Amino acid sequence: MRIDHLAVAGNTLAEAAAHVEAALGLPMQPGGAHPRFGTHNRLMGLADGLYLEAIAIDPEAPAPEGSRWFDLDRLDGPPHLRTWIARVDDLDAACARAPEAGAALALARGDLRWRMAVPETGVLPFDNCFPALIEWLGQAHPAERLAPSGARLHRLIVAHPEAAALRAALAALDDPRVAIEPGAAALCAEIATPHGLRVLA
Repeated sequence: MRIDHLAVAGNTLAEAAAHVEAALGLPMQPGGAHPRFGTHNRLMGLADGLYLEAIAIDPEAPAPEGSRWFDLDRLDGPPHLRTWIARVDDLDAACARAPEAGAALALARGDLRWRMAVPETGVLPFDNCFPALIEWLGQAHPAERLAPSGARLHRLIVAHPEAAALRAALAALDDPRVAIEPGAAALCAEIATPHGLRVLA
């Protein structure tokens, strides 16, 4: 299990993207839509095969039958780093170890194919501090299609009052960039950019 990408959410896609651009001093690139959840996004490539996503509910899309992913139905307040997404090789095995992470859903956009664990309520464990789990199918990956931004994830700080329990739940995580610390539930990414180290929260 390793970081795949980070998701910043806002009440509108313009607000979410502007939050990222203001924090990092870098432009976002076009993304696409997710009909299954009624959302749309913009993207930014990061080094080491990672990427950053700005996401919001698409006002022109029909409402989904169930809850939206990343707990977007309860989104309130200013744009913020909402979710981190962790890549696994075997999603079924990962969901068996952490059933509260949700059920595996098959998703696609263009020639991209992936499976993601999404809780029925849309709310991830540990107050959304547990990562959304993803398994990419085939060789295609969004990061490969994005222009280099010159930015690299330095550290992702995952704070939670039950940090020890969260750390135990993430025993399969093999990514030194993730720091799990005690504190109020929150995510904070330290990102090295051409303008220096920036913080995205």
